[in-house]
Amino acid sequence: MAASSNSSLSGSSVSSDPEDYQPPIWKSYLYQLQQEAPRPKRITCPQEMESRPKYYGREFHGMIPREYADELLAGAEGAYLIRESQRQPGTHTLALRFGHQTLNYRLFYDGKHFVGEKRFESVHDLVTDALITLYIETKAAEYIAKMTTNPIYEHLGYTSLLKDKMVHRLSRGRREPRRVTFQRDERISSPLVRRSALKDTPEKQCSYEKIHNFKVHTFRGPHWCEYCANFMWGLIAQGVRCSDCGLNVHKQCSKLVPSDCQPDLRRIKKVFSCDLTTLVKAHNTTRPMVVDMCIQEIELRGMKSEGLYRVSGFSEHIEDVRLSFDRDGEKADISASAYADINIIAGALKLYLRDLPIPVITFDLYSKFIQAAKIPNAESRLEAIHESLLQLPPAHYETLRYLMAHLKRVTLFEKDNLMNAENLGIVFGPTLMQPPEMNALTTLNDMRQQKLVVQLMIEHEDVLF
Repeated sequence: MAASSNSSLSGSSVSSDPEDYQPPIWKSYLYQLQQEAPRPKRITCPQEMESRPKYYGREFHGMIPREYADELLAGAEGAYLIRESQRQPGTHTLALRFGHQTLNYRLFYDGKHFVGEKRFESVHDLVTDALITLYIETKAAEYIAKMTTNPIYEHLGYTSLLKDKMVHRLSRGRREPRRVTFQRDERISSPLVRRSALKDTPEKQCSYEKIHNFKVHTFRGPHWCEYCANFMWGLIAQGVRCSDCGLNVHKQCSKLVPSDCQPDLRRIKKVFSCDLTTLVKAHNTTRPMVVDMCIQEIELRGMKSEGLYRVSGFSEHIEDVRLSFDRDGEKADISASAYADINIIAGALKLYLRDLPIPVITFDLYSKFIQAAKIPNAESRLEAIHESLLQLPPAHYETLRYLMAHLKRVTLFEKDNLMNAENLGIVFGPTLMQPPEMNALTTLNDMRQQKLVVQLMIEHEDVLF
């Protein structure tokens, strides 16, 4: 099989140390087949058709029988025309000659031309893409079926490049094991409490695994799949691209790519409303910098502020903070000189948490936490919450742990700020927990459990995390 060594054609988003990197061998067999595919040959109608829609050209032949269309196309691979259906007037058919037979497709137009999912600016482009696809899938059906069996993904440098960086970040973010000192409470002397009191709290494994965010993409110029190394054929929508890291692969290959996306900061356009795991991986942190910066500012100058987190700051100023984080990231200025009212910073933190596309307590685990809160026995209830916490994705767990430790410190100033664990639970319950299906009745019915979950996490933060 011939191969192209021009790695720049691949569109690879990952570059590694020149000393370690060996350019992959891009497999050009499918590229060669695309070059061999029949070219479109428009069969024009010799007379002007009054019924011709304005978005078709002389390839439109009006209401002619299928047999006559077959005669017009006979003997010319790639020949095509458009006819109006005799059975369903007003509908149009693309007749295309391929493989010594005429293929008929129902043709649609909604501003662009299409017969399937792909939409084209012109009928000529649609036919070109169809001929490429038909030719390759006919000539290389067996090859395509097997092309994912020997992927080059692991050898591209994509995973090995990230390995050292990942180890460094995790070692930096991992807490030192601490010995929990717990004053025995006769009301709650569960196995969870006894384990925490008797031994070091085990560290939750922070793999920060993230799946790729693939979206259909049209590549300009030749591109090769970064999973199987084969050419991505066709004129448009040849494959998918991860919008977070830029990985380019065939649609079928995307189902086999490991969940190890390393987002690229250049592709992350905003901080707010960005998936939590995506943000922390892009910024190479264990928690979102928004959470760290807001909490640090609040603990510096707002812990005695009456009604902290309950009193709202001006919404336009909170929006300014959002825009500042989206624009400047960790360089955003949220100091007292910029925003004297600490409620603005507290409001921005709540807005950040509320606007996450996947809440801190994820949709998948929402019902587990709600059911845990309904357990009448205090010991069993804490155990159930603890077990649910351990199932959170690492970035969500670490964010929640850090936030609960902060809120526990807020309650130490209750005499000044009037905010105890129950009050904070009322504020943060709906912020951290949202039902998978936004149903007003469900949300209303679950409010008590949402409040209780957060309240218990604050009161027993040293045990649960």
